[in-house]
Amino acid sequence: MNYQTFAKLYDDLFDEEAYADWFQYATKFIKNKDGKLLELAGGAGRLAIQLKKAGYEDVTVFDLSIEMLALAAQHAQEADMMLPLIEGDMREWSDYEQKFATITSFADSFNYLASEEETLQAFKQVAAHLEDDGQFLFDVISPWQTDVYYPGYMYNWHDDETAFMWSSYGVEEQAHTVEHELTFFVYNEEIDGFQQIQEVHTERTYELETYKRLLTEAGFTNIEVLADFGRETVSAESPRWFFNATKA
Repeated sequence: MNYQTFAKLYDDLFDEEAYADWFQYATKFIKNKDGKLLELAGGAGRLAIQLKKAGYEDVTVFDLSIEMLALAAQHAQEADMMLPLIEGDMREWSDYEQKFATITSFADSFNYLASEEETLQAFKQVAAHLEDDGQFLFDVISPWQTDVYYPGYMYNWHDDETAFMWSSYGVEEQAHTVEHELTFFVYNEEIDGFQQIQEVHTERTYELETYKRLLTEAGFTNIEVLADFGRETVSAESPRWFFNATKA
């Protein structure tokens, strides 16, 4: 679960259309616009800043990567706004006492946890940091995405100074698990050439009923699940599930 090495490169490649979809989902389903909102694993703060611009005044970003949070601070300064930042691990942040009306977490964040046990641990931390009847909104990729779509997937992109290659592979003997091999070629003025930087990310997911069971065990109720950023009901080929749950 390492996003620190490539923070600036990832941020430069962020998908504006995808963030527009996450924004419309969040603003459609968040019930308490005036309450405290936490963007868990909020990265460089792109969605948090969009929410603040839309009138969600009390928004905080939580992320494991200090480099991502530094970018979030930079983006907030560029937008001329205050954006509280928390560095921490979503699996264990019990020493942080503040509670929120809403906690959101998008872009596969929970798929980078290593096991059902870690996922349950993170869900329990979310519940512990929500107010009574607080709302938890998040997404995960589905088994269709890991088992059908991603194996053999490739994506390439470049401009004058950076090239990016993304290849995905299924992981044998590990259910619903995929590895992404990410390679950047970045122009280095000192050598007057391109430098290769590479990283491998592992994502895993579970059956829908497993997520519902873990959420219930963590203390959530009224669990609603949709697909396509909240526009469609879940089908066998839904690539991503969107959860809306209430702290019991």
